[in-house]
Amino acid sequence: MQTDTTKSQQRIIGPTGEPLTLETLPPPDTKRWVIRRKAEVVAAVRGGLLSKAEACERYSLSTEEFETWQRLVTAHGLMGLRATRVNQYRLSRED
Repeated sequence: MQTDTTKSQQRIIGPTGEPLTLETLPPPDTKRWVIRRKAEVVAAVRGGLLSKAEACERYSLSTEEFETWQRLVTAHGLMGLRATRVNQYRLSRED
C-alpha cells in the first residue's frame, strides 16, 4: 500500500508535458475552470496522484461533472474541455 509521503512525492507528466505533482495541481478553492486545470485534474486521476473520489472532494465536483471531463478528454482531447464547445461535442455524440 502506498504511503501519504510516497503519494505526495509522486509525479506524472501532465497534459502540457510538464511534471505534475499534488503540489502543482490547481488549488482546492479553484472557481475558474480553464481547459488546462480540468486536464490536469483528469491527468492526476489517470496517473494515480488522486483517486476520482479524492479529486471530487478536493475540488467540490460532482462525480458526473468529473466523469464528463474524462469522457470529453478521451473522445475529443483537450479541446473537448472548452466550455464554448460542450454543446457541439455533446450533439456530435448523439448523432
